[in-house]
Amino acid sequence: MLVYLTPLLLLLNGLAAGVLFGTQLGGQPYLASLPTDRYVHAHAFFGQRYDPAMPICLVGTFVLDTVLAVTAPDAAAQALFAVGAVLAVTTAVISVVKNVPVNRWMRTLDPDNLPADFKDPRKIWGAWNNRRSLLTIAALVVNCLALGVLL
Repeated sequence: MLVYLTPLLLLLNGLAAGVLFGTQLGGQPYLASLPTDRYVHAHAFFGQRYDPAMPICLVGTFVLDTVLAVTAPDAAAQALFAVGAVLAVTTAVISVVKNVPVNRWMRTLDPDNLPADFKDPRKIWGAWNNRRSLLTIAALVVNCLALGVLL
């Protein structure tokens, strides 16, 4: 079972970390550079594409890390997989509580007719995105270390 679960874990965790790393390198700086109306349009565009895929990657990472934390044949690997699970679930919680609500709200806005009380969420959304990016990348590092222990 380990031989199947570990590669799947690294795939799902790697996809999530790659997406979030990509937002750090390009997506977030690009969105920060846009005028407000273009930002709203671009954020909604990105959000509707990432929101369906990221939960699968993050929940899959958490579930597989949890299973491997219990079933791995080495105590050090079990501990590392447990840390990976905590990092993945923390990322998922931040996403659900802080980032996804903004993504959903942005899809409801008309970029050409923003509400008078529109509050630009870029700074707050970006700060939470930075946190979840670091957590997901840390989970990938920890999971690679766990695999290294098993090899």
